[in-house]
Amino acid sequence: MTRLELLSAQELSRTLDRLASQILEGANDLDALLLLGIPTRGVALAQVLASRLELISGQPIQQGILDPTFHRDDLARVGTRLAQPTQLPGGVEDRQVVLVDDVIFTGRTVRAALEALQTWGRAQRVALAVMVDRGHRELPIQPDYCGRVVPTSRQETIQVCLRNIDGEEGVFLVRS
Repeated sequence: MTRLELLSAQELSRTLDRLASQILEGANDLDALLLLGIPTRGVALAQVLASRLELISGQPIQQGILDPTFHRDDLARVGTRLAQPTQLPGGVEDRQVVLVDDVIFTGRTVRAALEALQTWGRAQRVALAVMVDRGHRELPIQPDYCGRVVPTSRQETIQVCLRNIDGEEGVFLVRS
């Protein structure tokens, strides 16, 4: 197995700052902004982005967790993991929701997240922020905010590592 560094800790930090700035520019009402992390790494990324947005804007940004596990149409193929409880600070009605995930691949996780979000209400607007877009989409879903586009083969994977979870930071391409 080969592990290639795509973003160092410093480059990851800079990319997160850029994503936070872009999200801030796209939000016309910070009180209505809600970041929802998709488990597992999307949750940690949403927390980091909320902190950076607060530093930039001087205003706390609400964030929560949206687990789309039970809305997936490909559980037989990808397998199941222990579902994380969805945690929403208030409702989603009339909110500007930004779904946050680490990597977008086929688009099926995002499709499931959109379906899960609808069970909680009708958001004013929904956007998608990802750290890495690796291609291979099976559905017509594209991120609104993207840290890096990395074309991959289906045999390769992307690892987004965060210090508070992994003890290291960076983005890595893994070849088996």
